Amino acid sequence: MELKQLFKVSSLAAAIALAGCGGDINISEGDIDNSVNNSNNTTNNNTGSTPTTPTTPDTPVTPDLPGEESTFLSNEVSQALGQDVTVRTLTGRLIPTDGDATVTLTNDVVWAVEGPLFVGNDNADQVDLEIEPGTIVFGRNGEDYIVVSRGSKIEAQGTATNPIIMTSYNDVIGGEVAPGQWGGLVILGNAPSTKCPQDGSDCALQVEGAQEGAVFGGTDSADNSGTLNYVVVKYAGFEIAPDNELNGITFGGVGSGTTVDYVQVHSNADDGFEFFGGSVNAKHLVLTGNLDDSVDWDNGYNGRIQYVFVEHATDNSEANRGIEGDGDGGDGTAFSAPVVANMTILGNTYDTADKDSEGVLLRDQTGATLMNFLISGPEGMGECLEADEGSDEEPDTTVTANLADGTITMTNSVIACSEPVKSGTTDLEAWFTGQDGNMIVDVTDDSAVTALGINTDGSITSESTLLGAGADPSAVDGFFDSVDYIGAIGTNDWRQGWAFGYGGGTINVVNSASGCPAGTVTISSVDGTTTTCELSGTVTSDVTLTAGNLYSLSGAVFVGGDNENSATLTVEPGVTVFGESGEDYIVVSRGSQIDANGTASSPITFTSRQHVVGGLEAGTAGQWGGMIILGNAPSTKCPQDGSACALQVEGAQEGAVFGGTNSEDNSGTLRYVRVMHGGFEIAPDNELNGITFGGVGSGTTIEYVQVHKNADDGVEFFGGSVSAKYLVLTGIQDDSVDWDNGYNGNMQFVLVKHAEDGSDANRGIEGDGDGGEGTAFSNPMVANMTIIGNSFDTTDADSEGVLLRDQTNAQLYNFVVTGAAGECFEADLSDGDTTLEANMNGTNDPQLTFQSSVLACSENIKNSGDFDQETWFTSQANNSLLGADAAVLNGIYTIDATTAVDVNALNSFFTTTDFIGAVKDADNDWTAGWTVGLE
Repeated sequence: MELKQLFKVSSLAAAIALAGCGGDINISEGDIDNSVNNSNNTTNNNTGSTPTTPTTPDTPVTPDLPGEESTFLSNEVSQALGQDVTVRTLTGRLIPTDGDATVTLTNDVVWAVEGPLFVGNDNADQVDLEIEPGTIVFGRNGEDYIVVSRGSKIEAQGTATNPIIMTSYNDVIGGEVAPGQWGGLVILGNAPSTKCPQDGSDCALQVEGAQEGAVFGGTDSADNSGTLNYVVVKYAGFEIAPDNELNGITFGGVGSGTTVDYVQVHSNADDGFEFFGGSVNAKHLVLTGNLDDSVDWDNGYNGRIQYVFVEHATDNSEANRGIEGDGDGGDGTAFSAPVVANMTILGNTYDTADKDSEGVLLRDQTGATLMNFLISGPEGMGECLEADEGSDEEPDTTVTANLADGTITMTNSVIACSEPVKSGTTDLEAWFTGQDGNMIVDVTDDSAVTALGINTDGSITSESTLLGAGADPSAVDGFFDSVDYIGAIGTNDWRQGWAFGYGGGTINVVNSASGCPAGTVTISSVDGTTTTCELSGTVTSDVTLTAGNLYSLSGAVFVGGDNENSATLTVEPGVTVFGESGEDYIVVSRGSQIDANGTASSPITFTSRQHVVGGLEAGTAGQWGGMIILGNAPSTKCPQDGSACALQVEGAQEGAVFGGTNSEDNSGTLRYVRVMHGGFEIAPDNELNGITFGGVGSGTTIEYVQVHKNADDGVEFFGGSVSAKYLVLTGIQDDSVDWDNGYNGNMQFVLVKHAEDGSDANRGIEGDGDGGEGTAFSNPMVANMTIIGNSFDTTDADSEGVLLRDQTNAQLYNFVVTGAAGECFEADLSDGDTTLEANMNGTNDPQLTFQSSVLACSENIKNSGDFDQETWFTSQANNSLLGADAAVLNGIYTIDATTAVDVNALNSFFTTTDFIGAVKDADNDWTAGWTVGLE
């Protein structure tokens, strides 16, 4: 048999992808004897039970596959994965038989750990546990964990496209996932620990979390416990008692002969990695959403680590430290002395009386050489650097001395936190800034923060000041790669394609127990009743968001890579998708599509968590990011020599690019879609809009779409030729419609209503060209638009109607503009640009047209420059300038009797109308039943 698509793994955009990543895990049957005993296993998933101390009967290694087939689990997993899958259970202790000391977990079987699974005996009956690329191993509760004994090895060698996944039963069947749903992985070795007897006698230290007899320690610093390569550990960890817990991966006395590279621990109930002594080295570690310390060392650990990415839970749930470093060996013993280079720690706002999200904590009896660190987080994160020097009553002099004498150093590192340091006896801020290459960034200085160029996923932009600011760690030790940047991620994002949340590490559940579709993960219900599914990372195969569930965006979610690994995200009618912060947004990449086809009675909603939980009244602007659609249509910012075009879009992390030569490109469909409470300003002129269209082609369908209460623009068109009908923009805090980069699409039936309460607003339209000399102008055609302003008026912005700027043309018909505190219309001729005036005064062809339209504001037209805009407007057919109190609308319905232009005669995209404005009357109200905010 051949079991396909058990995992979903992918690449991000080409600019940041790992070469060759992507595709599905193929599970292929090898040449093995499948004659096995069946057992009917009906054990329930009792997550949270306290591990007991079971007996561990020897499980001989035979020519057959190890363990026993479970009919019950095979049926459950087969149902979830949509294909026939064999599940074999492993328990007890693996020992060699007949001289064969190798046990292989093949990737044509899914493996279930039941209770503690020991690999070999302690320095006896040694076994090599080999795990093939793409293999799934799962546990069902805290009693289920794997222990690699001293003298034995684990050879878990996945690949970038076929990572090995160790996870929970719920993850495999598509149930609700959470930290602590199984035990984890424990690796024990013969390397030294400062807890070992100092008289040189035999060392056998009981490891935390595992049953008695799981011991570590010795004298062989170069001991070899095997290999972990491209391994993802999820939803593990279990606390038996305080200071006695299972971590995601525990290393006890593991030696430097062991290889650890490209390993992730995600959503663990205790620490991510903990090193009890030993000298094991590691590279390319990812630690995401872990509830306690992401990296913890003690017992004299002295290994070397490079490239460590830590991100606390993006929903601001439980977290603690990026690093907790201890020595903990006792008087007269050597300190811990790791060397760690190129680490990124991104905290969150979790803060309770017991713990909070923090950066680095160094404690008693640890030394450390730390370099090229980036530590940052939102306002509300705890301290980014702390040295625990005890209290006045019980001072710890070891840390104080180590800071003073250079046993602890931290160089070429950046702290960008609202609470940079927490000092004790030592002035830690002075200590930090006094070391080579260190900098504390003032997080209230927008320009300084922007210069760091930190993307929402922790990668950095090509213009980041962190590039070139690091020190070369290979000069410290030959283990390290030679790099010159600060943080874990440089120009190559090594997480992509294998790590969970970065295009890999996902089990492709087809029929989940919860009802969450393939490509999503079940999380705790956001409203307490409705099944909630999480979408994260990069979607590289087609995903359908089915009705009946709620969908949470975790960080930036990309649909497809940039013109590679393309996918379609289908959203069924009535579905709600939500984000929780400005870091949560969705990007449809070039070459991929979104098919969001709602109905008037079941519109599709993209909104904030606050709205979902608290109702419409709890939703406000800026509570999540927004939607970005990118295409291959032209932009005037593209190279004019015809070379390849890849323009970075505003608001999204680097690699979200648009532009090309295909004006008819198709990015999918938005129909009866509401985007609410979004928008996020990263920096001036770099913001997330409600919906951003970057180089989107005319093959895309946009109709019956609303953006409501957005913190920046409602819809913005960066070039492209996409057309739209039936748009509603309500409560937008900046421009409701914005175009530039040579946009030349069509729009009809556009209703803009600034906030009813007179709060933040700006323009109904801001139209630019912004292409540079010699490029084509923007030139959209817009018909039947109503702009209802409000009383908002400050020195920085006010409620206005239409503003046209340099290098734009436009064909405007059948407008009603009223109610604005500022001007109804302005052509900005004040900056010396002559292109717009030439489009109005008869010099250029085609001319800017504005016909069959009514302006009814206290300031109808604002003249700038010498050109008489009022005369220009009134000289065009069927235009009127009325007073601010003129009766032109009844609510949103047009009552003005101005003769409309038959725009269908000009362009077949348009519908013939006999009225101006967006909505004729109650009998023809296309906004009814699916919009909000028009009451």
